[in-house]
Amino acid sequence: MSKKLIVLGSIMLLATILLSACGGGAAADDCTSADVLCIGLVTDVGEVDDKGFNQAAWEGAQAAAEAHGAAKVDYIETKDAKDYAANMQLFLDQGYDVIVTVGFAMGTATVEAAAANPDTFFLGVDQFVSDATDNIVGLVFHEDQSGFLAGALAAMLSSTDTLAGVYGTDIIPAVVAFKEGYEAGAVYINPDINVISTYHPGGLDVAFTDPEWGGATAAQAIDNGADVVFGAGGKTGNGAIIEAAGHDSVYCIGVDLDQWETVPEAHPCLVSSAMKLIIPGIADIMDLYAAGNAPSGLFFGGAGLAPFHDFDSVIAQDIKDTLNTISAGLADGSISTGYGE
Repeated sequence: MSKKLIVLGSIMLLATILLSACGGGAAADDCTSADVLCIGLVTDVGEVDDKGFNQAAWEGAQAAAEAHGAAKVDYIETKDAKDYAANMQLFLDQGYDVIVTVGFAMGTATVEAAAANPDTFFLGVDQFVSDATDNIVGLVFHEDQSGFLAGALAAMLSSTDTLAGVYGTDIIPAVVAFKEGYEAGAVYINPDINVISTYHPGGLDVAFTDPEWGGATAAQAIDNGADVVFGAGGKTGNGAIIEAAGHDSVYCIGVDLDQWETVPEAHPCLVSSAMKLIIPGIADIMDLYAAGNAPSGLFFGGAGLAPFHDFDSVIAQDIKDTLNTISAGLADGSISTGYGE
């Protein structure tokens, strides 16, 4: 056999081996395969590194992917609301099994996508799903209750009887629920307390990504006597609590997840966070999905206050006892936040 034929044969053999290897790898992560799980996440105009709401949803999707051996888990950050459907379609075209969409604003687009794609499971975080198909569930929370606890804590810590709340847009019901709960909890402790509440004046494209405005708004409230600042608005709220951290004798409260873990710049003032338990909520839904019992309609996740961390010794026992009593009252209905009534 000629040297040329030997070389050619070797090349063909190598190509066959490489093609076989590639074919095996493709099958292992082929999302169209019935035994391969793929999870995709689409944000609204928020970002997955917001150290709050979107980040928690992404971490929840990643945790669910690991727990159930997903071959792929990926995300798309939406830059313009008109791209909601197109971004979901990118995952649909690849055969993804589960699509997590994040944010109230994506609700209508998610319901429409679920109706058009009955073999795909849709999980909408902060989306009030009603009269929809069986392949969609809305993960929602009692933000007013965690806000109420945050407001009660703030009122008990305040020495000026003036609090501040810096928020994203009031277009989003969850943000309104946090605000209304925070104010109600503060008044529950001190009927005469003053709460300076400010929504971002912009639309969805900027309301949650404006830390400069959040910081400036918090600074103005502090100048007007506020000694506890609640930031609830993605990076905008982060700007508020980071600003508070630069002032002496001012406490701050984070939102959505335990921001002690995600916003270390706020450690000097961060006494707690008003949480909605997004990560375990997604995990619970995905456990049911994997077991063949996927829920539909509304699925309520947990809500409450984050640990006090370095401030635990600062929080007097009577404050902790009062918060425990309030938490129990919210749970059994004997205490109402007043939100939605």
